[in-house]
Amino acid sequence: MKEKRVRYFDYSLLFIVIFLVCFGLVVLYSTSSYNGQLKFQDAGYYLKKQAFAAGLGLVAMLVVANIDYHFWKRFWLLAYVAAFGLCTLVLFVADEIKGSRRWLRIGPLSLQPSEIAKIAIIIFLATIICRMPKKMGSLSTMVKVVVMILPMVGIVAVENLSTAIIILGIAIALVFVSSPKYMQFVVIGGIVISVGVVFILAASYRVDRLKIWLEPEKYEKGYQTLQGLYAIGSGGLFGKGLGASMQKLGFVPEAQNDMIFSIICEELGLFGAICLILLFLLLIWRFMVIANNAPDLYGALLVTGVMAHMAIQVILNIAVVTNSIPNTGISLPFISYGGTSILFLLAEMGLALSVSRGIKFEME
Repeated sequence: MKEKRVRYFDYSLLFIVIFLVCFGLVVLYSTSSYNGQLKFQDAGYYLKKQAFAAGLGLVAMLVVANIDYHFWKRFWLLAYVAAFGLCTLVLFVADEIKGSRRWLRIGPLSLQPSEIAKIAIIIFLATIICRMPKKMGSLSTMVKVVVMILPMVGIVAVENLSTAIIILGIAIALVFVSSPKYMQFVVIGGIVISVGVVFILAASYRVDRLKIWLEPEKYEKGYQTLQGLYAIGSGGLFGKGLGASMQKLGFVPEAQNDMIFSIICEELGLFGAICLILLFLLLIWRFMVIANNAPDLYGALLVTGVMAHMAIQVILNIAVVTNSIPNTGISLPFISYGGTSILFLLAEMGLALSVSRGIKFEME
């Protein structure tokens, strides 16, 4: 009997992503309705904007999923240059919001270029590494690859250190999986960490974040962290019930953003928080399955980059909310409020789905 090659499409990944988006919208409404009513006289203000961005993102995901992922190889340099240009432009023309310049305003819409930089780095590095896979065991080649992304990391770090950390993490993950020599990777990692420490110590406000992290009760800026911890503790095992949070009523500032996980813990309890974490782990596992079975190195690297982005951002957000690391202002993927974030996250999911479409299994 002849063996038949059957094309594969990861519907499991698609269903997990759609569920996360829907869950995120429900939780976002529960978390943001008070602030929406207070600031805009519309309890659904944040939900409407997020739903619009999520709708665009789902369309983008399906469109990207149906494009051969090799198509993006042509735009590796353009993606990097465009993302770098937009991130640079932010420093000069963006409006300052809460002491930071992160958003470009285009008519009624706002765009956060640092989110574009994440997907641009994935495409850029996947293409670069594919062009010299046998050289990745060389320390000089690894250094060159890291040096290539330092301008992007530097320009993003000026106003958005948390995103710069994620971009650097994505780069390190891609270099790690493509290099057969781990000791050289350890050397590069040590250099990167040393540079990061110097960068943090170079600015007093970054040092202050370390002090606040260690003793939040002694500093005014530790208020948000403490209130978030109160929310987590008051949720207990099964929570107070969806919509019943007290901390979102002004005690946790901007609860719909970076601290939304604390409200999830308060309303859904430890059980709900663990279920959400398990869902993210399931999502990461599907990325691993696709990457391991990808038709070629380029596809595997694309999915690995997306997986690294997701894993790093989830870990850092939960670590910040639980005060395991200093506050870095990182959103929870698919859950926290942010139109640009969810739009480009879903585009990345489309990349992973596109790679899954190229997988073929042999069946008798």
